[in-house]
Amino acid sequence: MTRAALIVIDMINTYDHDDAELLLPSAEAALPALLKLIERAREQDVPVIYANDNFGMWRSHHGEILQTALEGPHAGLVRPLAPDENSQFVVKARHSIFYETPLSYLLDQQDIGHVVLCGQVTEQCVLYSALDAHIRHLRVTVPKDAVAHIHEDLAEAALRMMERNMGARVVDADEVAFGDS
Repeated sequence: MTRAALIVIDMINTYDHDDAELLLPSAEAALPALLKLIERAREQDVPVIYANDNFGMWRSHHGEILQTALEGPHAGLVRPLAPDENSQFVVKARHSIFYETPLSYLLDQQDIGHVVLCGQVTEQCVLYSALDAHIRHLRVTVPKDAVAHIHEDLAEAALRMMERNMGARVVDADEVAFGDS
């Protein structure tokens, strides 16, 4: 039996980028479900792994990325879901959480075979990460109310693709089962 991990994608964010104004309402709407999911994972000793862009800050580390986001105009969206002392953090530079990151190794070392992907952006980083998880033979769950999008129509199509083409379970956050791995 393998373990599950909750992976929070790109939520440590300054929202100082193209399409941020389109993304912000969806990120704010996803926040309550995200917070409940993180809380449930922590209560059940499920690893919480943050996979986050470095925003071109190549000499930075996760603490610096978090601090930069907390000093930005949207700190209220970042502060409630900030990593705790038990959280793990993977810095990424491209859309997929796996592309040239140590995530595959980290998951393997912890016997994790089921990833629950939440965060942003549904039609970009979440979609590409789900595909990369699928080709690595990981079980994928995507809580549709805990992911944020830029374009609603593309997000709906991405969720359908993840479910149909990658065998992902697309459910509400309250339906996520960490223990049925």
